[in-house]
Amino acid sequence: VGARGRDELDGGDVLLNCHARINTCLERELDVRGLKIPAIENLGATQDQYDIIDFTDNEIKKLDNFPRFTRLSTLLISNNHVSRVSSQLGEQLANLSCLVLTNNRLEQLSEVDNLAAGCAGSLTSLSLVGNPVVRRQHYRLYVIHKLPNLKELDFSKVKASERKESERLFKSAAGKLMAADVEAESKTFTPGEDSTNPLAKFTPEQRAQARAAIAAATTPEDVDRIERQLKAGIVPTVKAAPPPAPPP
Repeated sequence: VGARGRDELDGGDVLLNCHARINTCLERELDVRGLKIPAIENLGATQDQYDIIDFTDNEIKKLDNFPRFTRLSTLLISNNHVSRVSSQLGEQLANLSCLVLTNNRLEQLSEVDNLAAGCAGSLTSLSLVGNPVVRRQHYRLYVIHKLPNLKELDFSKVKASERKESERLFKSAAGKLMAADVEAESKTFTPGEDSTNPLAKFTPEQRAQARAAIAAATTPEDVDRIERQLKAGIVPTVKAAPPPAPPP
């Protein structure tokens, strides 16, 4: 199978001929690694007989097009080209609990929204290590907020303190602004339509200044300060760094 060319990977027969095994946890696993597959298709041929499907080292660009599976619980898609996640994923994979998307091309937090649309209740382990999205401000807190049942994120246990910090952030005006910005990324949000958006009355320059202040917030105290300013109709400013200590 590994020697087959890209043009021969269109039929369900390639999946039926891939290596299947029972792993040490007694789970049925299908190995579809390294076949240069550009898209997920024909998985119905597996008849939902596997607990794990491993698509590592392919060229998949979007996480979609799954049949309705109830058995599949783990999806391994490291080292692909995934930049989009279908909002229907949770409907298609009702019991997906572990998703490994290490080293892909996800850039927008709105793709986390798509993942949360159907998987928020089932997903307990997620890896987005090696994706550009992990460099976004408050990335980890945002993912924890959207996927409340996560126990492990990027191979690190989700701590109770992180859950509390995430809850506090996204109850604040600053967190609501961030959520509105993420919604705008998906091109389903029009600024000004939501009267609860604290930026609605600001000019474009003031909005940019407020977002810069939110991005620069590093402590709960910073978030509280920004929230108070927004509620008062004041454009928050980026807090200046403290002056260097005088030489001894």
